[in-house]
Amino acid sequence: MGLTEEVFKRFPAMLRGGEQQRIAIARAIVTQPKVILADEPTGNLDTENSENIVRLLKDLACERNCCVIIVTHDPAVAAHADVVLRMQDGEVYPEERVS
Repeated sequence: MGLTEEVFKRFPAMLRGGEQQRIAIARAIVTQPKVILADEPTGNLDTENSENIVRLLKDLACERNCCVIIVTHDPAVAAHADVVLRMQDGEVYPEERVS
C-alpha cells in the first residue's frame, strides 16, 4: 500500500486523505472478500499510488477470482476494466470498446 511504519503510530484524524484511503482499501481486502465495491478508490491518490491500487485490484480479480466493481470518473482507471458501463441521465449503457 506504500505506507510507512510511522503512519500506523498516528490517529486516523492525523492522516492525510490519501493515507486514509489506502488504509481503507487494505482493510477491505485483508479478509479476502469475493466481491469488492470500490467507489472512487483512487480519488485522493497521486498518479503513482493510483496505478498501484488499480494494479492491486486487478490482481485480486485475476488471482483470487474476486469480483471488483469500481465506480470512477477517471478514464485511466476505467481503461483497466474488463467491462465498462457508463451512466448518463439515469440510464446505464455498455461502453463501446476498441480492441
